[in-house]
Amino acid sequence: MTDDRNRPFRDAHQDIETTQEIPDTQQTRASAYRLAFNDPDFLCRDELRPVRLQLELLKPEMLMSELGVDSTIVLFGGARIPSPENQTTARTKTLADLSRYYEEARSFSRIMTERSKSNGHRTDVIVTGGGPGVMEAGNRGASEAGGVSVGLNIVLPHEQAPNEFVTPELCFNFHYFGIRKMHFLMRARAVVVFPGGFGTLDELFETLTLVQTGRMEQVPILLFGKDFWQSIVNWDALSDAGTISEEDLSLFRFVETADEAVHEIDNWANAGEKRGHIPGR
Repeated sequence: MTDDRNRPFRDAHQDIETTQEIPDTQQTRASAYRLAFNDPDFLCRDELRPVRLQLELLKPEMLMSELGVDSTIVLFGGARIPSPENQTTARTKTLADLSRYYEEARSFSRIMTERSKSNGHRTDVIVTGGGPGVMEAGNRGASEAGGVSVGLNIVLPHEQAPNEFVTPELCFNFHYFGIRKMHFLMRARAVVVFPGGFGTLDELFETLTLVQTGRMEQVPILLFGKDFWQSIVNWDALSDAGTISEEDLSLFRFVETADEAVHEIDNWANAGEKRGHIPGR
């Protein structure tokens, strides 16, 4: 967004342009002469890490605020889950079978985006990791509903390219996983988790921990695919061992379809409240 306020000092862009017009000399070619904010080598120094962390926090926050994104619905899920039309390319039978959740993610995002039309797509905006698989399905459903969606990509050796359905103005890229995860949850009104791998598990358990400990408001946390989740996590064993409270098992629910997920979000008790008491502590 352009800042039209009158300022008494020169604009930073003007100074960058001016430095490109000066004589080419040994002094002007020296790295020391570059404007600090226009010097990638300087900004990438280890000592500047706190500044880079701040920039990654500020840039998406400012742009989402300027574009009117007030609240989001977060979709986590595996990058390797194929769409039904591509399930024959899946490397395992399980992945091929999980392709049905691609369609559920797509349908869920379409429903939520259609509902947000009444307020100009300011609330309940779909946000994903911006990549393939379930993430693509989420952004695709929002696009099909004629709405916007957010993609929070991360620089990785693989799977980091944004999918074609992310709204370009809301397509962000991150270096720091920690800042990226903050942006996932800073506006979250619900968190919907589909089958996935280490990354999905990381995102799920961080969300559960923040809600469990009262550091974050309670929001609907929905796990698509009860059979999948119960086969990889023995939830009851955690409660039986006393490492979590039995009440902690009510922080999330299992669903199978997009319609079920929408119903749970609309009827979630204690949404928006922080836990004042941590059971078992």
